[in-house]
Amino acid sequence: MTTPFLPVSAGARLSVQVADQLAAQIHAGEFKPGDKLPTEAKLVEQFQVSRTVVREAMSRLKSLGLIESRQGSGVYVSASPAFAPLNFDARHAESKVAVLQMVEVRRALEAEVAGLAAMRRTDADVARIQVAVQQLEQAAAEGHKGVDEDVLFHRAIAEATRNPFLISTLDYLAQFLKGATGVTRANEARRADFMDAVRSEHLAIVQAIQAGDAVAARAAAARHMDNAVARIENADPSFWQSEGVQLAHPLVSGQALLTGN
Repeated sequence: MTTPFLPVSAGARLSVQVADQLAAQIHAGEFKPGDKLPTEAKLVEQFQVSRTVVREAMSRLKSLGLIESRQGSGVYVSASPAFAPLNFDARHAESKVAVLQMVEVRRALEAEVAGLAAMRRTDADVARIQVAVQQLEQAAAEGHKGVDEDVLFHRAIAEATRNPFLISTLDYLAQFLKGATGVTRANEARRADFMDAVRSEHLAIVQAIQAGDAVAARAAAARHMDNAVARIENADPSFWQSEGVQLAHPLVSGQALLTGN
């Protein structure tokens, strides 16, 4: 017999509270692989929330690989989850802190990605990376922040590693990294000196990869992330009172897991 659910309370996002209680029971074995979860109507009654909240909670659990829907039958605990997916829960962090933490994640990954890309790149890879950085520069020149272009630039570098596991990991993390990139690009777009520095840092990464210099590529990518931290630290205080907080909200509220943004 499962433990009764507790009604959720105001404070943290309601759907997250519902998902957390259900996930806890799944991890504790109260709902076993293959077990059917209570119906949506039953969960609404037990948690004392709306149908929308329950549906968002189900979406979150699906994104974590804990449950699966069977058309016309209901929702079941996943039969054989191979492993617990990465779950970044930054709900308890301040906006600025959360962004800085995600930049640290990028530094750890992208320095090695750049080094591997330098060792394994082909002429075609270099051409794709150059096109990606040109598109990023064009977006900036046209007055856009270039968030999507920035993500695609770093994705092009990752593809040159020829490591499908690394690429898949970065694709998963993209839902979080894109949010942090949106904040850093918005901050950088406010100052010409920041944008000039970013342009120079990207060029150094591309040149090192093109030259096949793994040491220089790692150093350039790490320096780029270190400087991104410094630019966030030196952002105008007004940025974190308006645009920065708004852009970081999905990251710190856990909505990235639900929306994929």
